[in-house]
Amino acid sequence: MSDESAITPEKKENIKRGIYILPNLITASSLFAGFYSMVASLNGNYSTAAIWIFISAICDGLDGKVARLTGTTSKFGIEFDSLADLVAFGVTPALLMYSWALRPFGRLGWVAAFLFLICAALRLARFNVQVDTVESKRFVGLPTPAAACMVASTVLLFFHFNWPSSYKKLAILGLIYLLAFLMVSNFRFNSFKDPALIKRQPFGFLLFGVVLLIVVAAEPVVMTFTVLLLYILSGPVDYVITWPRRRRLEKAVHKGREAHSRDGEA
Repeated sequence: MSDESAITPEKKENIKRGIYILPNLITASSLFAGFYSMVASLNGNYSTAAIWIFISAICDGLDGKVARLTGTTSKFGIEFDSLADLVAFGVTPALLMYSWALRPFGRLGWVAAFLFLICAALRLARFNVQVDTVESKRFVGLPTPAAACMVASTVLLFFHFNWPSSYKKLAILGLIYLLAFLMVSNFRFNSFKDPALIKRQPFGFLLFGVVLLIVVAAEPVVMTFTVLLLYILSGPVDYVITWPRRRRLEKAVHKGREAHSRDGEA
């Protein structure tokens, strides 16, 4: 039986109605930025390639918000966004990092690039499966856009200080393996989707935000790298800090189950 015969009349009618243009156009822009970044990497323009990864991340952050604000979310848009993310935040940064720094490592280098790619694919697949079952305030595993932007910010940092790609190359290799591991880990990262963030806050938060903007404007490359590094480390740090509380909770749940089991036997 062909795949076309499996399409129900309802699905055919939805296809005939068309798709929502605006959010999918933004997703296409994200995909274009990722592709152009690959072209720049192949041409040896690594700093340009890094900048286009950030542009792709901005478009990726906008498409979902535009779709929700305009009431134009769709199954097609979700699937299209996921495929675009795999290219822009999986293939593109892997190719950039391999072309820029990992090639001298030989097999170890391209394996690291592929590991980054496959972990990005697994991260996206897991997100699609768990999107309705996990809390929206936190991501399980490092988001692929954050991992890709960390790769891009590393490249820009090296160009900012005029360091060659061979400088601290083992640290670069370690960074790729770390990012790959964090994407498929169970560490939780803030999604910044908490509604409380846009509600009334103490005046000190405004002052802190203004100071942060000034510092970022003064040293955008260094501060972008620093902020992304802190975000990446926030997952493991939060896991360590909350470990005693989780252990106490697990013990309490285990004791409750044992007590329930004894009551059932009695």
